[in-house]
Amino acid sequence: MNNKSNERVYKMKFAVVYPLYVKKAERKNRTKDEVDQIIFWLTGYDQAGLQQQIQQENSFEAFFAQAPAMNPNCSQIKGVICGVRVEDIEDPLVQKVRYLDKLIDELAKGKVMEKILR
Repeated sequence: MNNKSNERVYKMKFAVVYPLYVKKAERKNRTKDEVDQIIFWLTGYDQAGLQQQIQQENSFEAFFAQAPAMNPNCSQIKGVICGVRVEDIEDPLVQKVRYLDKLIDELAKGKVMEKILR
């Protein structure tokens, strides 16, 4: 991924992408609560912190910079998103965004939460 693409990811508003995550999950008979549980597990946010991020319309850059605590097991998230192996992504922020994308994909594909939340 080139720097221009990375810049786009940095500036993307979490509040715009979040409803898309929920919609993707709900199309596959999963719930908003499950999407939130994944976000809490990955970032350390609680419900109030997540709502604040959405209300402030923070970028992904701010969302991850302000995350209370990235889960130490996030390095166990492996697989392909958009044709790229998440474990091979060199840009730390882009990798975090792709970790979240991968977990939401796994939810939508019917994986059980115990397996998603490594």
